[in-house]
Amino acid sequence: MSPQRALRRRSLRSAAVLAGAAAIAMTTAACSSTSGTSGAGNTNFVGGTGEINVVKAADRKPAPDISGKTLTGAKDSLAAYKGKVVVVNIWGSWCAPCRAEAPNLVKVANADKDKGVQFLGINTRDLEVSNAKSFDKRFGIPYPSFFDPYGSLILRFPKGSLNPQTLPATLVIDRQGKVAVRALKPLSEDDLNSIIDPLVAEK
Repeated sequence: MSPQRALRRRSLRSAAVLAGAAAIAMTTAACSSTSGTSGAGNTNFVGGTGEINVVKAADRKPAPDISGKTLTGAKDSLAAYKGKVVVVNIWGSWCAPCRAEAPNLVKVANADKDKGVQFLGINTRDLEVSNAKSFDKRFGIPYPSFFDPYGSLILRFPKGSLNPQTLPATLVIDRQGKVAVRALKPLSEDDLNSIIDPLVAEK
């Protein structure tokens, strides 16, 4: 490889890392807070509170390609679960609100798995996969999580869309692979059920 090509490759790699770091910095700043901006002025949200935004079926946009390696090293993708309601939770083992909501996610994931509901996680800013694995073991997480230490998967949600803006954040994808709900807060069992049940009931 020529020195110029090697330099170009290093520059591109550095740019990707910096972009990921910027996304993580954004979520880190919000981790200790349950408040968030809704962005409702630019979209067709229904009944948003500033923390949970629900989108009418006719106004939903396709979710981006989310794929990669999980905490166990297996390959997975959001597209593999098309036809199911998919709950995507973005979390970090270092994030106290993420730890607080984890038992609620586990309970609802186990209760709803026979209803055509799949939970997925996106673990971010855990530079050591062992920390994320310890989190999974501690809370008995029954579903896979992508290992996304630099936030590259988070950046696939385009700016101005229902992109995750805080940590934790949860996105719910309908059976057609479209983003139906964004929650910018730690979720209780009641929150999760109120979000998921109407999507399960959709035909």
